[in-house]
Amino acid sequence: MHANDLFATITAQLIDDIETGAAGTWRMPWHHLADAGTPTSIDHRPYRGMNAVWLAMVAAAHDWTSGTFGTYRAWQRHGAQVRRGERATQVVLWKPTNTTGADSETDGSDDTPAGRPRLIARAYAVFAAEQCDGADEIITRRNQQRTERDTPARIDAAEQYLAAVAATVIEGGNRAYYRPATDSIHLPTLAQFDTAAHYYATRAHETIHWTGHADRLNRDLTGRFGDDAYAAEELVAELGAAMWCAQTGLTTITRADHAAYLAGWLRILRSDARALVTVASRAQAAVDWLNTHTGQTTTETVEEVAA
Repeated sequence: MHANDLFATITAQLIDDIETGAAGTWRMPWHHLADAGTPTSIDHRPYRGMNAVWLAMVAAAHDWTSGTFGTYRAWQRHGAQVRRGERATQVVLWKPTNTTGADSETDGSDDTPAGRPRLIARAYAVFAAEQCDGADEIITRRNQQRTERDTPARIDAAEQYLAAVAATVIEGGNRAYYRPATDSIHLPTLAQFDTAAHYYATRAHETIHWTGHADRLNRDLTGRFGDDAYAAEELVAELGAAMWCAQTGLTTITRADHAAYLAGWLRILRSDARALVTVASRAQAAVDWLNTHTGQTTTETVEEVAA
């Protein structure tokens, strides 16, 4: 499959899932990522950016719970065998290139800094552990990890992580938002949330916004998305919070303000299949920045080179 065709396929599925969620429980597709944890390769490398969101969606659609994927040969190396007739899932591999062309991108935008090597997108096939014979142990281990989500230990770790971010957080009131003018995060108190996990998921969402400040990542989406830049920034925060919850082991929250951004999200995605590449890349960059800022250990992946 050509990379552009894969972008279009993923975007179309994302649009369909957003519309389905909007008509029902307001659960968005990226909530699958937060709930199931970061998808990883059989070689224990986390998938990143758009690949992480996409594989979580595919796994949820098939009720696959292992969160573990690999190429046909990778499974063979680990003593497992993809069953005959199983259908592969396509993901994206980014490779540095000196050429330019339709596939040459860094993160889906047109503002690649001078001197930074451009990346070329290539699609490749992976299979889930559930599609293989000899992968039962992997499935069992991952399912056990899923039962350990939202535990007191994970809540404590989330508190320590976000405290280490050292953002200005003001609690009180009934709204959660980031105020750029004062560079401050505003949240209801912990007691106002149904669960502690939902408090920290909301705080993570606003902290992703906080990373976009000019003194940090200087994230300006107006050149890429024009009048829809505000909605695009909100989508970056949603994806970034889901990525953070996935790595932290917390359940995300369905936000009541999704309706306000729904039209903008759908307009962005329908107008450009590569828009998801941009927002997912910016979301991943925000989580990477927070991990580095707080001293968290991260693992680089070969499945998708960070832009």
